[in-house]
Amino acid sequence: MIPDHILIQVRDVSVQFQQFMALQAISFNVPRGQIITLIGPNGAGKSTLVRVVLGLLTPQTGHIFRQKGIRIGYMPQHLNIDPILPLTVARFLSLGNLNKTNLIHAMLEEVGAANLLKRPLQSISGGEMRRVLLARALLREPDLLVLDEPIQGVDINGQYELYELIAQIRQQRGCGILMVSHDLHLVMAATDQVVCLNRQICCSGHPETVTQHPAYLKLFGARAARDLAIYSHHHIESERK
Repeated sequence: MIPDHILIQVRDVSVQFQQFMALQAISFNVPRGQIITLIGPNGAGKSTLVRVVLGLLTPQTGHIFRQKGIRIGYMPQHLNIDPILPLTVARFLSLGNLNKTNLIHAMLEEVGAANLLKRPLQSISGGEMRRVLLARALLREPDLLVLDEPIQGVDINGQYELYELIAQIRQQRGCGILMVSHDLHLVMAATDQVVCLNRQICCSGHPETVTQHPAYLKLFGARAARDLAIYSHHHIESERK
């Protein structure tokens, strides 16, 4: 039995597709109230690991322990909507949530998208779509939010706002958040623990520790660490003003 504050415990998980080893001996925890971010290059196994956590993929070896009765809200990286399908944001959010229609407006308001309620889904921007998908995940009243590339297709200002929103949700709801990201500059300042993945865990820990780790520097280069340090400095200074 896992401790109450641990929502998900991944232990020695390996996934193999024919002769290709996608994940090897992966172990980490997702505690309640923390943001855990998976980073790594393309093909590192991040999406595969998310599928394992969600129960959509069974690993060949290892175990996934989920807190009993856990509710998980999932925000996918991509969502393909038929452009000729007449679907408003309200109707989209009600799909699979017919008993929660009274909460839809409240969820949109929480993510700063209440004005989109009656808009056709195909007419909204990339940043607006990310907020709608986040509202959809929140309708499950989750203990754990799983966010796969939450800033995909969002401009730089929208990225800052979305990360701030995610941090607010964690603070207000006390839920755990497992986030996948390629963006090293923004995500490091918005997370509690980083898991650096390249089919196996290269390094993990507090963002400042990970960015100094030789495995991280080998994957992303010293320049990435310098750029991140500059970003973090400006981020802290702007918060003080």
